[in-house]
Parts: sequence; structure tokens; C-alpha cells
Amino acid sequence: MLKILKYSIFDLLRSRWSYVYFFFYLSLGFVLLFLNSDINKAIITLMNIIIVLTPLIGTIFGVMYYYNSKEFTELLLAQPIKRSKIFMGQYLGIALSLTLSLFIGLGIPFVFYGLFKSAAIFDFSLLILVGIFLNFIFVALAYNIALSTENKIKGFGYAILMWLFLAVIYDGFFMISLILFNAYPLDKFSLVATMFNPIDLSRILILLKLDISALLGYTGAVFKDFFGTAIGFIFSILILFLWVFIPVLRMKFKLKMKDF
Repeated sequence: MLKILKYSIFDLLRSRWSYVYFFFYLSLGFVLLFLNSDINKAIITLMNIIIVLTPLIGTIFGVMYYYNSKEFTELLLAQPIKRSKIFMGQYLGIALSLTLSLFIGLGIPFVFYGLFKSAAIFDFSLLILVGIFLNFIFVALAYNIALSTENKIKGFGYAILMWLFLAVIYDGFFMISLILFNAYPLDKFSLVATMFNPIDLSRILILLKLDISALLGYTGAVFKDFFGTAIGFIFSILILFLWVFIPVLRMKFKLKMKDF
């Protein structure tokens, strides 16, 4: 698996899109940090970009890499190598390469700005942690979709629809349900509904860390009472781990049943 992992990482690092992704975050970090006097505003802007762009890039790269390397993968499947090792190596290679671009792209501006010597390092660390989780989550979800769909066009369509649902549509349904049933106690419903969307959960974790829970709107106090505590934070991280673990587990199950 390690050889496949190394090959996947080096293969993606040779891609021009990996460098575009890296330079985008590099330039974005320099612009926001050096042209903005308020570090909290810069981190909020980065958060809004990361929680939307990172899942989209992870989804596209995951689906694209699966379909583009399908012939090479089938060649590997003809060898005495376990299926799980082949696909887990590819999955980890994609997720790690995207994480590397994100971490270095944002890390360099933060080093030059001197944030590693200030309290803002904790906010930056949480921002990077959330980006890493979103990379691993959405690459795993994309691979699940690709494994379930032989048609390349349908696979891309389902993957983009999945991202669009979690990034945009889910919030719309969530807010509509809160408005329609505002006469009922919705505290527990809000907490549970948030955990079913890794993008919303990531956004709330960062906003609460910056102590600006008022931006969460209707259920801000509820989120602060739960997610703002140490237990709530640990529980949220565990939920994000489950968002990685369950798609990977389904991917392994799908590989055993799939006829290549």
C-alpha cells in the first residue's frame, strides 16, 4: 500500500492543478494577512473559503483520479495485491497531497506574518485541522460515488450534487425547518442536524473558537452551550472522525462486492 500511496502522491504533485491549488492558498494567505489589520476577520474569510472550496476540490480530485487511473488500477488488480491496499493507497495519496497543498500554502504566509509567536496560532491550527478533515471526508465520499457508478459523466454529476447538497441545499432545508417549527423546542434537533453535515459542523467549531457565536444566528446560544465546551469540542472532533471512518468502511465493503 505504501508504494501505491507514494505513487499517487507523486502523480498528483506532477499535476498542474495541484500547483494551482497550492498557489491559490499561498496568494490568498498573503493578501488576507498583510492587507487586513484584524486577524480574526482574515481567519473568518479563510474559513468561508476553506469550508466551501476544500470539499469541492476534494470531491473533484477524488472522482477525477478514480476515473482517469481506472485502466492502471485494473492492471494492479490483476496482480496479487489486495483490493483494499490499492484503493486505500490511492485514497490516502489524494487526501494527503491536497492536505499538503493546503497546509504549506497557508503555512508560509502565517510564518512570514509571525503568527506562530502569537495566540492566533491556535485559531490557525483549528483552521488547518478542519481543512484536513474536510479533505479526507470528501475524497472518501467521492471515491464511494465513483465506485458505485461506472459511467464517468454520472459519477461527476452525482459527486457535484453531493457537494452542492452539503454546502448549500442542506442549510436551506435546515433554516426552513427552523422557521416552520419555531414554536417547538428545536435545541436537540439543531445539534443533531448540524452533526449530519461536516461543513456546518466545521464552520461552527471555528466560529465558536473565535468567540463570535452571534454569527450563528438563531441557534447560536445552543451551539455555544454545547460546542463551546471542552466536551463539546472533543465530541465534534469525534463526529468528524466518524465522517471519515464510515465512508472508508463503506468503500472497503464496496470493494469486496464490486466486480471489476
